[in-house]
Parts: sequence; structure tokens; C-alpha cells
Amino acid sequence: MNEIYVFVLAIFVGFEVISKVPPLLHTPLMSGSNAISGITLVGALISSGAGHGGLGAVIGTLAVVCATINVVGGFLVTDRMLEMFKKKEK
Repeated sequence: MNEIYVFVLAIFVGFEVISKVPPLLHTPLMSGSNAISGITLVGALISSGAGHGGLGAVIGTLAVVCATINVVGGFLVTDRMLEMFKKKEK
């Protein structure tokens, strides 16, 4: 029951923190979350290769795929947002 309580509290706090971020800070925040997703990717790689059986390997591989999609997508969005701030040549 404690895990569910912490999970719901983390969702609420995360939503409140993210909703209060001004639009100017979204790009640096996205870069920071990409770094966290990179750490998640390393953890997923470790868990998929830990040798805990077939189900653990499948779930670990799924975690690797999801974390990779998150990291790549985050970097693409960050790159696109940074392109908006570059000066356009005439």
C-alpha cells in the first residue's frame, strides 16, 4: 500500500512542478529529462541482462525499447525547439 501512496504522490507533485514551468524553460527542462531517461536506459540494459529468467529478459528488453524511444524522441524535440531560437538568414 505504501508503494501506491508514493506513486500517486509522485504523480501529483510531478504534475504540479511541470505545470508551473514557464515556456522559456521548457527546452532546458527537456534536456534534463533526457539525461534522466539516459540513466533509465542504462538501468533497463542492466535489468534485461541480469539473468533473472525469460520473463525478466522480456520485460527488460521492453524497458530498453521504451527508454530508447523516450531518449531519441526527447533529443529530437529538443533539437527542433532549439532550431526555433536560431537566427534565420536572409
